[in-house]
Amino acid sequence: MLSVAKVQRRNAWRYYVRGVAFGDGRRPVGQSLKGAQEKAGLPPGVWMGRGLAALGLTAGQTVTERQMELVFGQLRHPDADRIERDLLDDGADPETARLATVLGQPVEEIERRKVTPLFALDFTFRAQASLIVLWALGDDHTRRVIERAHERAIDTALRWLEDEVAETRWSSGRQRAKAPGLVVAKWRHFDNRDGFPLLHDHCLVLNRAQRPDGSWYALDTVRLFQNVVAAGTLYTLTMTTEVCEELGLATVPREVTPGLRPVMEIAGVDSELIDWSSTRREQMAPVLERITDKYVKKHKRLPGERGRSGLGWWAAQDTRREKKNPKPLEQLRAWWRASAILRFGQSMVDGLLERCRAAGKAIRARVGPVVDTALAAIDVAAIVFTVRNAFARRHVLAEARRHLLETLRGRAFTRGLDDYIADAALSRHSRQLTVPQKGRRAPSPDRLTYTADFAWPHRWWIAGTDGKPPRESSRYERARVASLALQNAIRDARILSSVRDEAPAATASAAARDDQNHDQAAPHAVDHPDRDAALTPAQQAAAVHVHQQAAMPEEYLEGRTTDPETWLYTPKNLARLAALTKASEARSRTIADGPQPQQPTAAAPDPASQRQHHTPQPDQGRGPAPSQ
Repeated sequence: MLSVAKVQRRNAWRYYVRGVAFGDGRRPVGQSLKGAQEKAGLPPGVWMGRGLAALGLTAGQTVTERQMELVFGQLRHPDADRIERDLLDDGADPETARLATVLGQPVEEIERRKVTPLFALDFTFRAQASLIVLWALGDDHTRRVIERAHERAIDTALRWLEDEVAETRWSSGRQRAKAPGLVVAKWRHFDNRDGFPLLHDHCLVLNRAQRPDGSWYALDTVRLFQNVVAAGTLYTLTMTTEVCEELGLATVPREVTPGLRPVMEIAGVDSELIDWSSTRREQMAPVLERITDKYVKKHKRLPGERGRSGLGWWAAQDTRREKKNPKPLEQLRAWWRASAILRFGQSMVDGLLERCRAAGKAIRARVGPVVDTALAAIDVAAIVFTVRNAFARRHVLAEARRHLLETLRGRAFTRGLDDYIADAALSRHSRQLTVPQKGRRAPSPDRLTYTADFAWPHRWWIAGTDGKPPRESSRYERARVASLALQNAIRDARILSSVRDEAPAATASAAARDDQNHDQAAPHAVDHPDRDAALTPAQQAAAVHVHQQAAMPEEYLEGRTTDPETWLYTPKNLARLAALTKASEARSRTIADGPQPQQPTAAAPDPASQRQHHTPQPDQGRGPAPSQ
C-alpha cells in the first residue's frame, strides 16, 4: 500500500530529521542524528534513485542531517558547503557561489511570486496487516524474507516510476522531458505511534530532476500523484508474490469496509491477530462515525467514495498520538510476542506460520498458476469502465495488477504480464476519446482517455446487517456484477465447446474464433507446468472456468450482493409503494363514506418486471461470450 504527502514548508526537513528519521520519536535536543539513531537502535536513512549520480551520491549511502537541510530544506546540492567554499577561494562573490549550488530555481524566487514551493513528496510504503503480523510474530527467517521482499518491492515501484512516469517540466508546464532518475531519501520504521507493529518506509522524493543538458527542473508532480495507485498495486503485488513463493503461502480476500474492494491478506492469519495489530483503525472508528454524521446533516446524503477517503484522513489526524520514545527492533519484537501470547495464548502465536502454510497449501492445490490473458483483459476492462466510465492506461494497469493478485493468490507470474493484460484491454475492448488537435501539443499515450464497450449494471440496494440501514451498491460491487457476467459467458463457452467436441463436423472458423478468444498461447500466458500446452477447447474452457471460480471471493459466488430480495427496497420502489399505500387508504375511506365515482389509482409494481429490469444478463456489461 502506498500513500503520498507533500513537503512544502522550508523547515519541514527539521520534522524529518527530528522525528521521522528518529522512528517517529522526538530526538533529544543537542544530540546528533547519527548518535541518537545508534543509541536507540534505529537504522539510518539511505539514499536511493538513479538521480544520485548527478549529485555525487551512491545508492545505500547514509543520509546526514546537513544533507537533509541542504537538499530538502534549501533545494541545494548535498555537498553545497564544499562547492561554495571552493568557488569563494577562486574569487567568486558569495551570491554567485551560492547560486551555483542551487538545484533549479531558487526558493527565494518562488516565494517572491507568492507561490508556496514544493520541496519533496513523501511516499510511504507499507505491507498488508497480515504480512505485518507474520513479520512481527514470526521467526528470524520469516522476518528476513518479509523485509527483503519489502525492500525489493519498493525498489521495483520506484524504478517503474523512473522508467514510465517521472518527467521534468518548465515554462509553466508547457515544456516537458523525461527525467533520467529520482533522488530519494528512505527511512525505515518498525511500529506505529502506539508501539504496535507497522513495517513501513518513508521515501522522500526530491522535487527536482536533471535534464540531459545538466540543468535542474521541477518534477511533474501531477503525473506522480496520478500514478500513485498503479505504483502502490505494483508494490503490493511484488511483495506479496515474493513472500508467498518463499514461504509457501497464499492470499485470501478480506472485506474491511462493506462495498469496497477487499484486501488480499495472507491465508491463515486470524482476524483477531490483525485487529490486535491495527490499533489505529480502532481509534479512528468512533471519530469517523461522528464526522460522517456531521457530513450527512450538512449535505443531506451519505459521502461518496472520495468523500469517505477525505473523512478517513481527518479521522486519522484527529486521533494521531504524540511522538513516542523509539526502541530497537529486538526489544519491540519481544514486547509484541509477549503481548500476543497474553491475549491469544502461546499455541496460537507459535503455530501461526504453520497454519498459514497449511492454508496456503490448500489454496495452491485448488488454484493453479493459470492466467488466461484474453479473459483477464475483458475482466479488467469491464471493472475499470464500471467504476470510472472514462479512464486512462494507469487505471487499467493498476486493475491488471489487482487481477493478478486476486487470481494467482500469491503465485509467481511472468514478468511483464500486467503490462500485457493492460495493453490487451485497451486495444481490444476500449476506444480512444482524446483526439489530437492541429496546432496543439499531442497528448502523451498515458494521458489518453478511453471508454470501453460495456453497459453499466443497474444499481440496487443491499439489506443492512447488525441494525444498520440498507445501503446502495457501491461502484466496486457493480463492477463485480459485470465480472460475474463474464463467468456466465465462460460457462456458456464450456457447454458449447463440449458440444463442438462431440460434433466433428463443426466448422474450422468456429474453432479458430474459440482459440482466438481463449488466448492461452499468448506470449505471456501462464499454464500448469504438468499440463500439455495443447488443450482442446473443452479442456481450455473447463480449466479457465474452474480457475476463475476458485479465485473468486466466496461472497461473490454466493451472490450476496445480487440478492433479488433487496431490490424491492430501492428509493424509487419505496416511493411507488408509498403512493400505492396512500391511494389504497384514500379508496378505503371513500368506500366507507359511501358510493363515489372510482378514481384511477397507480398500478402496483410488477415484481417480475422489476427483476427483469435489474437482473444482469449473462452477457450484459461484458460483450459477447468467448465462443461467439
